[in-house]
Amino acid sequence: MPGPLLHLGASVLCAHGGTATPTTPNPRVLVNGQPTAVMSAPWAIAGCPFNVSGGPSPCVTGQWVVAATRVMSNGQPLVLMDSQAVCAPNGTPLSPVAAQTRVIGS
Repeated sequence: MPGPLLHLGASVLCAHGGTATPTTPNPRVLVNGQPTAVMSAPWAIAGCPFNVSGGPSPCVTGQWVVAATRVMSNGQPLVLMDSQAVCAPNGTPLSPVAAQTRVIGS
C-alpha cells in the first residue's frame, strides 16, 4: 500500500513511547533535505519505560520487516509510513507517528 517515505526527522515510537531513530540514514535519497531510511538498517530506541514485574525491560532496537515493494535505494527497500517493524528484546511494534507528506512510495 502506498505511503509517505520515512526520513531522519520522522517521528517513530515504540509501543511504550520510546523514540526511535535510524542508525544508518540513507544519504542517497533525500526528502525535505533529510536522508531516508532503508529496511535493512536497525533503529535505535531511547527512553522506553517498559517494565516486566518491576524490572526494566526496555525496547533497545527496532528492525523493519515489511517495507516498500517498488521504491528502492542501493537495492534496499525504503521504509514507508505503513511499514511494519519489531522491537528487540520484547517483540513489540514500532509505530511511525509523523513524517513528511510530499514523497509517496509503494
